[in-house]
Amino acid sequence: MVVYSCQCCLGSISGSLIGFIVASIIRPPHPYFKFTVIHIGIGNIGNIPLVLIAALCRDVSNPFGDSDKCSRDGNAYISFGQWVGAIILYTYVFQMLAPPLGETFDGIEGEKLPTKAQAPVGAVPPEQVPLLNSEEPETTNKASSTRRKVVTKLVYLVEKLKLKQIFQPPIIASVLAIVIGAVPILKHLILTDDAPFFFFTDSCLILGEAMIPCILLALGGNLVDGPGAGSSRLGLRTTSAIIFARLVLVPPAGLGIVTLADKLGFLPEGDKMFKFVLLLQHSMPTSVLSGAVANLRGCGKESAAILFWVHIFAVFSMAAWIVLYLAILF
Repeated sequence: MVVYSCQCCLGSISGSLIGFIVASIIRPPHPYFKFTVIHIGIGNIGNIPLVLIAALCRDVSNPFGDSDKCSRDGNAYISFGQWVGAIILYTYVFQMLAPPLGETFDGIEGEKLPTKAQAPVGAVPPEQVPLLNSEEPETTNKASSTRRKVVTKLVYLVEKLKLKQIFQPPIIASVLAIVIGAVPILKHLILTDDAPFFFFTDSCLILGEAMIPCILLALGGNLVDGPGAGSSRLGLRTTSAIIFARLVLVPPAGLGIVTLADKLGFLPEGDKMFKFVLLLQHSMPTSVLSGAVANLRGCGKESAAILFWVHIFAVFSMAAWIVLYLAILF
């Protein structure tokens, strides 16, 4: 699983490098340089691969053999990679899609929004001030002073490392799932069929089955108005370059990475499904969730335009790359 996590990171790095080269060549409009890099470099490694694996394994004549084992292994590999993708999304992508300082993607100077006043170092936040004064201030003075210093240092550390950004609900859920699955006692309490808390797992499975349709509905909601005004802001040259780089230039780089890792012995021998999933993640269109982050950053219309066009052309590119990958593996 460490190999798969590294492959996800390498895929984002190689894609971003290709995006940087393409953006340096085409020179997109002023605020959209990093936007171009992200929409080339970050692919959809979650919901679309799950749909493709489910469709492929459902066919009894699939090249991977038993349909149940094919579906189980494919879904496990893809699901494991989603927590890595979530960390990349809420850290790297979130920072890269920020508009230039003092500006917005509309070209207007950003308005100064009211922000919470920063408390001076050593000051106690209002929510931690006691309602009643202590009856013994002399005895509790030192303890409260020490507590204030510890709380202040912890708050400073959280803000400095931006831990709130990293520990988003998808990441926390993924880490908890890995911990529960890795500890035998917790696994037998929650995950097995006869576990006393299996009702919780069963509820999660029911909700999880609705994940892919909900994400695809969200994607359809973003694309319902077509490319809209976002295409005119980006221009034909930038839009075409992003589509071409994401669907044509990134997959060969991914194929080279996976082939090199296989030659060096980092991939499990004989596990063709593992190799296929690794290859598949490099051939996906731009991530849908990057569009959600772009919407938070003020460039949602431009991202919707890219998602609209890249998913249309991905229907043809994904089919071609999948045929090639199956020919290489089998």
